[in-house]
Amino acid sequence: MSLRLVGIAGSFNRPSKTYSLVEHIAGLAAESYGFSTKIYDLKDIGPSLSTALWRSELDEQASQVLDDIVNADVLVVGSPTYKGSYPGLFKHLIDLIEPSELRSKPIIISATGGGDRHALIVEHQLRPLFGFFMAHTLPTAVYASDRDFADYRVTSEALAGRIGAVVDELAAFSFVPSRATLQAAE
Repeated sequence: MSLRLVGIAGSFNRPSKTYSLVEHIAGLAAESYGFSTKIYDLKDIGPSLSTALWRSELDEQASQVLDDIVNADVLVVGSPTYKGSYPGLFKHLIDLIEPSELRSKPIIISATGGGDRHALIVEHQLRPLFGFFMAHTLPTAVYASDRDFADYRVTSEALAGRIGAVVDELAAFSFVPSRATLQAAE
């Protein structure tokens, strides 16, 4: 059974540097550890996200994406930086997740922005957000600015080094099945 990695880019734009960053991180992790991967952005979730007050109000497409997120073994989360934080609809997606559904899940946090002054989004916005869920955000956070890309591809050696470091940190998770899983299999 292949472990599942899901990437979610909190962006609407296509093409998107945020999506490209999440895809790059997920691709390296899949290559390193054999994960199966799915990558989504907010357009993949569809229009029901903006009108749903409760998870039960999401349409089938949005429900499937949310199910993939909470059932993933590993998450790669990326956010564009708007006014120093993540987009409101991205936060609304996260608000529809029950806290217990992300507990102890390894999460690579990443963000993109126009310049260096937005770099603290990963530490001041994303890390506390997933800390609320008691998820395991990996120690290395990845921030990329416009200069780290060419034609929506990661081109910066420094950025590639940070991505390699965070992917290496996934090795700390043994992904050993829990006793409950082993008992259920008997």
